[in-house]
Amino acid sequence: MSAPLLFQPSPDAIYGFPNARRLASVDSPYQRIEVWHTPQLGRLFTLDGRPMTSAGDEFIYHECMVHPAALAHASPRAALVLGGGDGGAARQLLKHPGIERIVVAELDAEVVRLTRAYLPDVHGGAFDDPRVELVIGDAAHYVAATAQAAAESAGVPGRPPAPASASAQFDLVVFDLTPPDSPAAGLYTPDFYAQLKRVMSPTAALSVHLGSPYFHAQRIAGLLDGLRDAFAVVRTMCTFIPLYGSLWMMATASDTLDPAALTVEALAERVAARRIDSLEHYDPALHAGLFSASRSVRDKLSQFLKPSS
Repeated sequence: MSAPLLFQPSPDAIYGFPNARRLASVDSPYQRIEVWHTPQLGRLFTLDGRPMTSAGDEFIYHECMVHPAALAHASPRAALVLGGGDGGAARQLLKHPGIERIVVAELDAEVVRLTRAYLPDVHGGAFDDPRVELVIGDAAHYVAATAQAAAESAGVPGRPPAPASASAQFDLVVFDLTPPDSPAAGLYTPDFYAQLKRVMSPTAALSVHLGSPYFHAQRIAGLLDGLRDAFAVVRTMCTFIPLYGSLWMMATASDTLDPAALTVEALAERVAARRIDSLEHYDPALHAGLFSASRSVRDKLSQFLKPSS
């Protein structure tokens, strides 16, 4: 039986997809996971009633979350995906031939099970690639344990080097998480950013999705303030994502890399060198536009951002 699938991104806004059909529903220890089929975007899944990923437009979100930061890095070899149980971010990272290891730290095994079964086009078999390691559990615990193990190994003379799983310095980190008012709340904090930097290489970059400037301006400003307190270079991106019903903001953060400074020519050279030819949304010509926000968006955020020092 079909029915409207409705989302309420803020108290005064609602949108949705008519004639949706629910295919699966599971209450995990952390959240309610539902899989739907919609005529507009095909199959999609929700967490606690929030839209996460759809087969019809996931490439917009995942390509923007991965490739601007990955192409800014001269030679990314290791990546950490926080969340990302649908496999979409890992699938995009695997397009970079220098990638040797991807850790996907997903809280909920049921997200992986359901999306592997119902959204095969999203993960594209990424979890079957030997370079991808799936870690089920709290991503904050994984990061803390990895940082601690690496520090202990480095601090003991004569001790053999820590295994790769304990000593990895990640070149890319993707925050493929639910928003801060969810089980992922602890990963949007100064303490976690400090821990995360202990497992990031000196030239690493992270990407994070922020929300809609029309529905979540205050939340976005708070996230940006926190990132700017922790990282030297923070840049915002904007693109329209149909599943989310709005223009959507993302950000990159790094102490050394500035993806917004890359020229079309430099990006095109890196895309060609890495033989990345199967993208559906992102390309070098789009890059500068992603990092450009309209005046109305800037005005919406400015009332909530911390004053510049």
